[in-house]
Amino acid sequence: MQFHTILTSIALLGCLSLSSTLPVHAQGKGASRAQADDAILEMGQAFKQGDRKRLTVLLPRVSGHPLEPWGAYWELRARLGAAAPSEVQDFLKRYAGTYQEDRLRNDWLLLLGQRRDWTALAAELPNYRMNDDREVRCYALALEPAVTGIDLAAEVKRQWYAQKDADDGCAYAAAHFYEAKKLTDTDIWRKARLAMEHNRPKVARAATDILSPAAGANIEEIISSPARFLSKRVVAAGRVAKESVLMALIRLGSTDPDMAASVLENHWSVHLTSEQRSWAWGVIGKHAAQRLSNDAMEHFAKARDAELNDDHLGWKVRAALRQGKWKEVLGATKAMSAEAAQDSTWIYWRARALLQLAKSETDRAEALRLLESIAGVRGFYEQLALEELGQRISAPARPAPPSAEEKEAVRLNAGLQRGLYAIQIGLRTDGVREWNYSTNLHQRGGMSDRELLAAADLACQREVWDRCINASDRTKTLIDFEQRFPMPHKDAVVQRATQIGLDPAYVYGLIRQESRFIMDARSGVGASGLMQVMPPTARWTAKKIGLTNFKPHQITERDTNIAIGTGYLKLVLDDFAGSMPMAAAAYNAGPSRPRNWRGQTGAPVLEAAIWAENVPFTETRDYVKKVLSNTTNYAALISGQPQSLKSRLGMVGPREVNAPESNNDLP
Repeated sequence: MQFHTILTSIALLGCLSLSSTLPVHAQGKGASRAQADDAILEMGQAFKQGDRKRLTVLLPRVSGHPLEPWGAYWELRARLGAAAPSEVQDFLKRYAGTYQEDRLRNDWLLLLGQRRDWTALAAELPNYRMNDDREVRCYALALEPAVTGIDLAAEVKRQWYAQKDADDGCAYAAAHFYEAKKLTDTDIWRKARLAMEHNRPKVARAATDILSPAAGANIEEIISSPARFLSKRVVAAGRVAKESVLMALIRLGSTDPDMAASVLENHWSVHLTSEQRSWAWGVIGKHAAQRLSNDAMEHFAKARDAELNDDHLGWKVRAALRQGKWKEVLGATKAMSAEAAQDSTWIYWRARALLQLAKSETDRAEALRLLESIAGVRGFYEQLALEELGQRISAPARPAPPSAEEKEAVRLNAGLQRGLYAIQIGLRTDGVREWNYSTNLHQRGGMSDRELLAAADLACQREVWDRCINASDRTKTLIDFEQRFPMPHKDAVVQRATQIGLDPAYVYGLIRQESRFIMDARSGVGASGLMQVMPPTARWTAKKIGLTNFKPHQITERDTNIAIGTGYLKLVLDDFAGSMPMAAAAYNAGPSRPRNWRGQTGAPVLEAAIWAENVPFTETRDYVKKVLSNTTNYAALISGQPQSLKSRLGMVGPREVNAPESNNDLP
């Protein structure tokens, strides 16, 4: 361990008592620590504002403070472009072994790549522990010599295709490999298509510029008016013209899949290659499926599964599930890439399709093997797989608690202590980053299950519940349900839930997903508190539940937040006739959307798992599954009895014509 790190650890041990959750200055350690805390907080603000001068003035005031590495990092990072290499190296040595050292190294490597200083970049890369920055990885790939048995071009494509923005590193690596004839025109066009499909025209243009400036000349017109672009052309001769037509169809399909289908069918289909047609139909089918249109499967039927990407195939599975077309479910899951096929979602539905279509014991045995490969308590489909195998969800036997030695080891971990300290004085984002880095232990390849349990115990003792859950959730073989599914504020939550007829496990399942029990959590759109209630919803609900004299600032108060959050949850649950998945969707996305997603009169009645998987919004789809999975695990923990996720899911279908709408004014 570096000398500075030892000193930092000693300082941290002196200022962070495990017996208390309070910051040091609140424990009577003197005004100097409080002043240093204030200086650190001010530096955090100055860094966000880009105030370099203020950072330099404040830095001496945090010397010796437990969070000094953060202050030093912010000050140097703010002027990194003008810093001398020797100053960077001095920082890396002084704070060796810390998150801030590797964070600055990450920033420095990016800057070296942008400067094309390959010698300096190559020299620093071996010291980079984090190894989670896609752009740095791409710079590294561009520098690596050909290695027998390693397909560097395939790795460049994987990183580049996954990159959302037009960052320099992967674009440089792609251009470098293209010039070396290790990437093809098809590889470049595929990136442009993906960018267009995800509404990132600048990224699409950057990709086509690798081919030639002329290749992306039509992109601006395609973005502004794809229908007009398509109507102006009679034929598509040559690769550039055909790909331009395809991108216009992709653009049109995202806003008007019916028109795109008509234009493709009646004119452009004959001008495109089989692979290009399949991609176009995949995009059109995907957007039709997201609109819950019955036409989706007709569109997908005009494409070859082998020529669709994983995203298209996933939406084909969802559309097929809605229509009960199990053969298509099986075919689409089989066509997925090896990586996608390992997702528990598609393993589960592939197994279900095999069971539905089984013509032999071999088919049934394969389905059972797939279910057994994912069955467990870790998540939504893992739990459903367990039930398909005839078992219920139970809380696993609790592992032995961390020993005194294991607790002492995490107590001596300076990174964990810095992370908790930062969180507790108000630097949550920075503290979370350092905590995550330290529990990942990039220096040693990752914490063991026992170390993670001890780290989780440390966070639980400090009542930093989100980090407790974060660490405990990552254990592989040892599962401590009481850590993974903590129940802070138990008396308040259980009493309120019971009083209004809500299952406390459901309330806890939702809070765990909403805020991870962070009392002052605030979302980017303004939702606040444990149950992440929006201000207009809080005002409306307060009136509905008779909470008189409610003031907006009260929404961050624990009991008020619980009262309003549970009150609203009860109202939406009643509105959806007790359907937990639909109420969860309403809580996340508003009640009007789940009403539309349940289908019109005559729509099929679906397993709620199928309904949830077809929710068009990725955030809400994941939210519903996680809330119901959490709920089932909390119920097992609270009751001590085996539980059923399927019984909580139930079925979802269109509301009966004469069924009352109990709360149509729900916000």
